[in-house]
Amino acid sequence: MKFIHITDLHLIAPGSPLWGIDAHANMTGCLADIARWHADAEFCIISGDLTDKAEPEAYDWLRRELEILPMPVHLMVGNHDHRQTFRASFPGAMCDAQGFVQGAFDTSAGRFILLDTVKSGSSAGELCEHRMNWLTGELSRAHDKPAWLFMHHPPCDVSIPYMDRIKLDEHEAFAELIANHSNIRHIFFGHVHRAVFVNWNGIACTALPSLCHQIPLNMEATEGKPYSTGPALYGVVLVNDGQTTVHFEHFNERGPAAM
Repeated sequence: MKFIHITDLHLIAPGSPLWGIDAHANMTGCLADIARWHADAEFCIISGDLTDKAEPEAYDWLRRELEILPMPVHLMVGNHDHRQTFRASFPGAMCDAQGFVQGAFDTSAGRFILLDTVKSGSSAGELCEHRMNWLTGELSRAHDKPAWLFMHHPPCDVSIPYMDRIKLDEHEAFAELIANHSNIRHIFFGHVHRAVFVNWNGIACTALPSLCHQIPLNMEATEGKPYSTGPALYGVVLVNDGQTTVHFEHFNERGPAAM
């Protein structure tokens, strides 16, 4: 089975760059590349920070652009998004009974569970009691099937101090909860704007770069600026024969090597 993972679009109202980067051009190029080379993917998941300022125009632009993809797209929210504004543009998006933008669906590879980790007024993540209970229920419904978790905020440190301070607040409770479920195969997250692999408590975790600005491993490397430019990538994930392979696809400036 093949699926696509994209994260941290940071779209703003069309017509303006963000941090000197044209996030709209990157998103358009990304979607065109997926439609051309990976139309056989079963679905695409975009794991939050769809916009930078939660502007309605940015959500509306994204809704129109996503029409190019031939597969279902499952959208999540991040700390830069606003649930109500997002849902106004995407009324059919998955949502639970309490209004959190989260849901689950079954595939040939197992149950995919998409979490809403947004904490109001904070860049850090949150899983309140309701969301923890919801996750427990979805994991129980998976029974013995493999479970794949998606969340915007990482549940663990990534060894970047200023990012580790704004990971999931309830990381210890989350670790205790999932320790009771041996069928979790992989956790995917965004937020850190980097390609990162972590083996956390025996569970493989993968993060992707942003489609806009990136976060340097050492802030000093950007001479005091908070962000850096870098290749915009999306993930192509292959699941077969007990193996999960994550490819980081660089869609810009693709061409033959110079002789």
